[in-house]
Order: sequence, then C-alpha cells, then structure tokens
Amino acid sequence: MNRRLIECVPNISEGRDRAKIDAIAAVVETVEGVRLLDVDPGKATNRTVITFVGEPEPVIEAAFRLIKKAQELIDMRSHKGEHPRFGATDVCPLVPISGISMEETAEFAKKLAARVGSELSIPVYRYEFAASEEKRRNLANNRSGEYEGLPKKLKDPTWKPDHGPAEFNESVAKSGAIAIGARNFLVAYNVNLNSTSTRRANAIAFDIREAGRKVKQADGSEVQVPGKLKTVKGIGWFIEEYGIAQLSLNLTDITVTPVHIAFDEACKSAAERGIRVTGSELVGLIPKQSLLDAADFFLARQERSLGISEREKIKIAVKSLGLDDLGPFDPQKKVIEYMLEDANSERLVRMDLKRFSEETAAESPAPGGGSVAAYVGALGVSLGTMVANLSAHKRGWDERWEEYSRWAVVGEKLRNELLFLVDEDTRAFDRIMSAMGLPKGSDEEKAARKAAITEATKGAIMTPLRTMQVCVESMGLMKAMAEKGLQASVSDAGVGALCARTGAIGGYLNVKINCAGLDDAAFKADVLKQADELKTKAEALEGEVMALTLAKV
Repeated sequence: MNRRLIECVPNISEGRDRAKIDAIAAVVETVEGVRLLDVDPGKATNRTVITFVGEPEPVIEAAFRLIKKAQELIDMRSHKGEHPRFGATDVCPLVPISGISMEETAEFAKKLAARVGSELSIPVYRYEFAASEEKRRNLANNRSGEYEGLPKKLKDPTWKPDHGPAEFNESVAKSGAIAIGARNFLVAYNVNLNSTSTRRANAIAFDIREAGRKVKQADGSEVQVPGKLKTVKGIGWFIEEYGIAQLSLNLTDITVTPVHIAFDEACKSAAERGIRVTGSELVGLIPKQSLLDAADFFLARQERSLGISEREKIKIAVKSLGLDDLGPFDPQKKVIEYMLEDANSERLVRMDLKRFSEETAAESPAPGGGSVAAYVGALGVSLGTMVANLSAHKRGWDERWEEYSRWAVVGEKLRNELLFLVDEDTRAFDRIMSAMGLPKGSDEEKAARKAAITEATKGAIMTPLRTMQVCVESMGLMKAMAEKGLQASVSDAGVGALCARTGAIGGYLNVKINCAGLDDAAFKADVLKQADELKTKAEALEGEVMALTLAKV
C-alpha cells in the first residue's frame, strides 16, 4: 500500500560555514518519521540545498524547525553569493512523491506558510501550485529585487506578503523573506552518447528541449523555434571522467514529460544525426512510479503483459533506459521510496517460506490465521496472474495480449494488497496488545483504555474483512482464466480459486472471533452481515471456477 510521502527541498543562504549548515540540517532529524536524504552546499553560490522526505505532517514540522534554525543562524545583512536569494531560507518547496495529490500537497504548503508568517514573523510568498495569484506562481517573480530590494518591495501593496509582516523591520532585515510552495518533482537526467562532440550533443539537446533553438531567417533576423518536449531544459557537454558527450537535461515536471519520453526522443534525435544513445544517468533521486511508468512504456512497445512484479519492472526500466551504462545502478539508493522503506513494516512478507512457517509455528499468537489467510489468498491470485501472463505471451494469441495484460495488472494489484494484509493483521493484533497495556488506575484512564481497546479491536476486525473482500474480488480473475485462459494452465486457475476461497473463509473465521469481544452491537451486526455475504459469494465462485476447470482437465 502506498504511503503518503512528500519531499521537501529547502535552499538556505549559507554554503560556506559547515558548522552552521550542519546545525540547520540536523534539526530535520529531530522529527520522527522524517528522513534526511541529502545536504549539498555550494561555496560560489553561498547556498545549500537540503533534501528530506516523509509523511506530510512530520515533513512540514521538520521544515518549520529548519526555517526557524536558519533564521537564528543566518544574517542576510552580510550575505553574498552568485545565486538569486532574498532570505535565510530562500525557498522551501514541497513535492508530492506518492499517495498524495498536488492539491493536497499545496494545502500543506499553505499551512506551513501561515505558520512561518505568524510564529516566526517572516514575510512569506507562496508560489507554484500554492500561489495566491497567477503572477506569484513563478518563483523568479516573487524573488525579484532579491534581498536588497525587500525594503521597497514590502511597501508595494501589489507585493504584500501572503503571510507575515509587510514591513522591513529589524527581524526581517536579518532573516529576509521566504518563498514556500508546492511543485512537481524535478529530475536531473543525463543521456549518454557514443560521441565526444559537445556541438553535436548541443544540437540534440536543442532538438528536444522546450526552448529549442534560435534559427536565422533569410533576412538575417533570428526566431526561436521550440523543441519537441515541454518542461525540459537541456544542453550538451563533454564529460572527461567518462570520455563521452552527454545531454544534460532538467525535467522540471515529470507529469508532463516523464523520463522515458525524454530518453525516447533523445534516441530518435540522436539517430537522425548518426549518433547512438548508449544509456543514461540519474543525478540524485527519483520517485518509484517514474521507473514503473518507464517499464510499462517499454513493455507495451514489446506487446508484453504489464501485470508483472514491481521488482521485474524496475529491472526492465533500468535496462531499457541504460541506467547501468556508466556503472552499477542500485535502486535501493536511487529510488526515494526504497530509501524510506521500514523493514519492520513488512516483517513477515520479507521472510522466506521456511522462516515464515517457523514464525507461524512459534509460541506466540501472531502471526496467526489472519496473516496466513491473507498469504494463501496472495498465492491464489498469483496463480491467476500467472495464467494471464502466460496467455498474453502465447504464440498465436498476439492480438489478445492487451486483454490478458489488463487481467494480469488487476491480479498484481490484488496480490500486493493481500501481501500488505499479511503484516497488517499482525500489526492489528499488536495495536490491541498496546491498548491493553494502557494504565487503568483512574476512571478517566479506564475510559481511555476501553476506548483504545475498542478502536484497536475494530481495526483487527476490518483487516480480515478486507482480506475476504480482496480474495473474493480475485476470484473474478481466476474465473476469467478458467474460461478463456491458456488451456494448459487451467488447473492453475482452479488451484488459485481454491486458495482464494481458503483465504476468504480464513478471513471470515477471524472476523467472527474478533467480533466476539466487541461491545458495539451496531458495528458488529453490520460487519457480520458483510462477512456472511462475502463467505457465500466466495463459496459460489469457487464452485463456478471448479466446474469450469474440471470440464477442461
């Protein structure tokens, strides 16, 4: 299941004093649930880019603490540097990574901006997707005049800050202003060429970048001819370390031009000029979805099923984009979500089969029947997905690959959810144990403990109920594969249905037993009604799939 993750990339106006930089960056790690990924100082610019990631609320708390620390340690009255700037924390963008929309991210940016303005008395301008008006969307507009122009800017009613003071008082004189916003993820991306010519690399970059190139007309005038791709900036250069020319691209909005499209267009333009693209290079990190989208793009070109595992898709993306051309590519160190993975959150599904059986057999109530039911269901839908993938690849069925691919994609989604529920069932049990361990001395403590136990118990009921729902949904896949999947694998569809039924009935038993100790009669009645209906449906679907299977074996 996707966690809600956002990235924060504050730029502070200090790139030379390492002690100050480290002190400011260190406050990020005082917030639980936030991961500091990178601290990149620049001496010439006298500016440091700090990158951290986490769930929204912890991230904006960490951002607030960083801005406050920068306000304490950086004095803009003596700051000089080559990069445009107007504040101690000059800019603080929030970037949606997974499980969250841009609109939601913008709301968190507004929340952070309001707090910075009110609690730290720093003039705040909101930009990009959090902007209060169109002219403030562009960061350069907000920062025009830089720090030195702030006294005049703050007096201009048309440039009144969105939050904080509209006067150049002593506090503002020290810390300046800040731009806080929400923007799309920016990918720094280099494309490798089998050439050493910077001029030819530049020509390819001009072909594809949004700005394009200037073209001289017959009358001697010049016109700007746009390139092929929106939201792409780029130049060509020669990298002595590798002995090759590269296209150095900035993909400023990967929702408009994703990595795989930039790579594909670079390949086409290079080929037109007699040059071959040998691979590419990511500078910094990338969201997982970007690589999954790239894998889908290249799989579809090959008319291959898209319903394969995430691990296999990442491999295909790496090979298709040539990300290992200049050296090994480690997804664990380049994909944001993998860097943030918590092994404890997937304790069971990371075990091998032997270890999982040993853990189940041990002298503890968890993992128990709920986790095993979810895992058996995952095995069932895996079999259904396998039949879909084999059918998509069958010789003579080439025109039907998309039909089977769609089924495989459904199966892969359900498989991942059931694997999540394997560990979620154990986490639900742990939450009950934690609630039972709450103090129960005073009447208030007893009431709080009882309420916590009730909520945890409801969670422990809803988890196996969800297992039932997913198992029943997966049986539609097994039925379709028994009806029209690869004949040689029809028995696999039948076994998949048996597993799905087992997972559903296993979930049913856990719903029933967890309901036994619940006082909320209305909640219990509703859940048991749903569970009974799902049990009946699972048994009926299993019968249908088995009838289809037995007729063909």
